[in-house]
Amino acid sequence: MILLNNSHKLLALYKSLARSIPESLKVYGSVYHINHGNPFNMEVLVDSWPEYQMVIIRPQKQEMTDDMDSYTNVYRMFSKEPQKSEEVLKNCEIVNWKQRLQIQGFQESLGEGIRVATFSKSVKVEHSRALLLVTEDILKLNASSKSKLGSWAETGHPDDEFESETPNFKYAQLDVSYSGLVNDNWKRGKNERSLHYIKRCIEDLPAACMLGPEGVPVSWVTMDPSCEVGMAYSMEKYRRTGNMARVMVRYMKYLRQKNIPFYISVLEENEDSRRFVGQFGFFEASCEWHQWTCYPQNLVPF
Repeated sequence: MILLNNSHKLLALYKSLARSIPESLKVYGSVYHINHGNPFNMEVLVDSWPEYQMVIIRPQKQEMTDDMDSYTNVYRMFSKEPQKSEEVLKNCEIVNWKQRLQIQGFQESLGEGIRVATFSKSVKVEHSRALLLVTEDILKLNASSKSKLGSWAETGHPDDEFESETPNFKYAQLDVSYSGLVNDNWKRGKNERSLHYIKRCIEDLPAACMLGPEGVPVSWVTMDPSCEVGMAYSMEKYRRTGNMARVMVRYMKYLRQKNIPFYISVLEENEDSRRFVGQFGFFEASCEWHQWTCYPQNLVPF
């Protein structure tokens, strides 16, 4: 595999991946953030260049120091020939199979290569899936270099067009000081590693909230290093009040203004969430969201 670290090549890859959306969207979103400051210190590997068959996004080596941190030890994959992924994945220089890690992608056919590779390394693997939900404009994405280079904080927020409707509530950037609140209410969170990950997401990526009468977030939404929108939550007291809908409208408007790609994943059985996001134009993509969580024998959870 070739390390792609030239800015011109990374922009060319970004434009090329756009032609394979939605299957490439997980990697496409990761390359977006790499091209805009690379706040999570990720790197891009391709099997060949300029013609390529496989792209792997992984954290740089200095990021993966905790063998148990599956929030950080994440590999995001796209392949034009996913059935041939086995040999690449067996390479210990590509994937550190001694760590607890996650492999994410939107191609179920990657799974066979992952299963063969993990078996050869005596690694336990758990597969989870969800619906991938996108909007029409995401499917029509044309890669662009026009997005402003800079951090979320530097680029600011859209105007306050919705605030007059809810005088006791204020749309705002989600402050990192509320990382603990987000962590306590995230199903995949509630631990120190997830708290560290959430802090980085809020500090470095778009994150928004609705502040309630006490000045504390009552609804919020964040983004991950691959441009997936998630961790959305409303405090029970403020559910069914329209606060989350107002957050989503403003948040999506901002992302579109800055040409930031976005998508979400929802469990198939979560019909309430599917209906909720449907009102914002999200619909099921032609492929699904997949994640393979891998555990070396000495790190298998009880």
